[in-house]
Amino acid sequence: MNLLMISCTPRITEKSNTDKILHEFKKGFEFSGNTTETFYLSRRNDWETIRRKFYENDNILFALPLYVECIPGIMMEFLETLEPKEKVGTKIGFLLQGGFAEASQLRCCERYLEILPAFLGCQYNGTLLKGGMFAVSLVEGKARKQLVEPFYKMGQYYAKHNYFDKKAVSDFAKPEYFSKKSIFLNNLLQPVSKLVLRLIAKKLGCKKSLSDQPYQKHVRLG
Repeated sequence: MNLLMISCTPRITEKSNTDKILHEFKKGFEFSGNTTETFYLSRRNDWETIRRKFYENDNILFALPLYVECIPGIMMEFLETLEPKEKVGTKIGFLLQGGFAEASQLRCCERYLEILPAFLGCQYNGTLLKGGMFAVSLVEGKARKQLVEPFYKMGQYYAKHNYFDKKAVSDFAKPEYFSKKSIFLNNLLQPVSKLVLRLIAKKLGCKKSLSDQPYQKHVRLG
C-alpha cells in the first residue's frame, strides 16, 4: 500500500515540529513493507506536482500544525486550488498536532477536518491528533525521541487498519482535559515554567522580556 503524505506547515523542514513527527509516522507506516511519498507545501515551486499527485493517488494523509484552532493559511491556500475529484474512492486522513497539551484544544479543528474531504470528492479517513508537541524542535536526543516515538506506533496502526479509529485516536490524544491535580501542580510550577520559556526565547534570539508589549501604545482604549 502506498500513502501520499502532504506536510501543510509553513515552516521549513529543519524548523518544523510537524515534519519531525511525520518522519516518525512514516517509518512506522513503512515498517511492514508499505511505501510513502512526502511533499511539502512550504516548497511552493512543487505545488503543481503536489496537485497532480493528489489526483493520481487514492490514499492521502495531510499533516498539519494547529494554529489557534485553525488550519495553516498555506494549507487553505493550496486547498482552494483543488477541484473535487470526479472518481470516487479516495480516502483522506489527517495528522494534527499542536502545542496545547489538552486534546480538547484540537477538537474544533478536528471537526472541520471531518467535513473537509467531502468538498474534495473524497472520503474522511479519520484524524490522528496530539497536543503537547511544542518542544519537539527545541529538544534533541532522548527528550525528542520520547515525544515523537508514539507516532511510529500509530504509523504501524494506520498501515494495518488504513483508517484512524475514533476510540484509538482518543486514547492516543489523552489528556482530553487536565485534572484538578494537574492544574494545581502546573500553577505551583508556574515560576519554573516561565524560567524555561525565557531560556527558550533567549535560545531563539529573543532580546526583550516575554511580557513586552511593543504595540500597546498603538491600542486605543474606550
